[in-house]
Amino acid sequence: MNTSNSQSKFQQAAQVIAGADALVIAAGAGMGVDSGLPDFRGNQGFWRAYPALAKANLNFAEVASPRTFEQDPSLAWGFYGHRLDLYRKTVPHAGFHILQRWAERMPLGARVFTSNVDGQFQTAGFSEGHIHECHGSIHHLQCINLCTPSVWSSDEYEPLVDADNCRLMNSPPRCPNCGELARPNVLMFNDWHWAEDRSQTQAGIEAKWLATIAESQARIVVVETGAGTSIPSVRHFSHRISHELDGCIIRINPREWQVPSSRDIGIAEGSLDALRGIDLVLEDW
Repeated sequence: MNTSNSQSKFQQAAQVIAGADALVIAAGAGMGVDSGLPDFRGNQGFWRAYPALAKANLNFAEVASPRTFEQDPSLAWGFYGHRLDLYRKTVPHAGFHILQRWAERMPLGARVFTSNVDGQFQTAGFSEGHIHECHGSIHHLQCINLCTPSVWSSDEYEPLVDADNCRLMNSPPRCPNCGELARPNVLMFNDWHWAEDRSQTQAGIEAKWLATIAESQARIVVVETGAGTSIPSVRHFSHRISHELDGCIIRINPREWQVPSSRDIGIAEGSLDALRGIDLVLEDW
């Protein structure tokens, strides 16, 4: 339930959004929790989602590693194949559509920066050209040996997974260039063979847009949601954009809501509750 303090924060956030010319949506893993996606925060959250890996005492960093694809591809693709199927079936929650409405109102447009690899923003209707996936996308594949920097869509691959044992039961995908094992185009732990060209292209498009915002001295707001400090890619981006473009951060996080300056707004709520709360205020204006 929203507190009176949250209501005050909703009012402040709505005022900033209503007065902004441009919007940056910065999203971490917490954004997907309200869509029913698992929370991998800490071993307990990870193991609740994958009890077979709990039995084997394998943590997220050990499984989400190129080394696991090399040493045990059945296990690695069991994990990523299950995630791929889950993300394909997941319906983005209403908060995505609220953000899309806000983006459409911005005179100078909006962009999405996300560490999530689930493709939920595209599924919700955001333009592919307006999204920067800094850790890649599970909906694209690459060669495990990086024989080519090219990536390709995973749409044609249908993993068959034994969820109880987290094992792939059918053949894994192969690189069309060299025939070796293919893996998701996702930045993993201790990953020296991530094909980053797609993400770098997205970053370049984003940088050009941000340059136009800087030149116009427009009022920009960063709505950061579901991003924590354990993997701080999104937070670093929010802080950089806010500092360089003199913008305001609206930080939505039920646990780590603290903000870097007095002009920023921290909201100690989940993504969906906070976005709905702000949107209700905006509807009254």
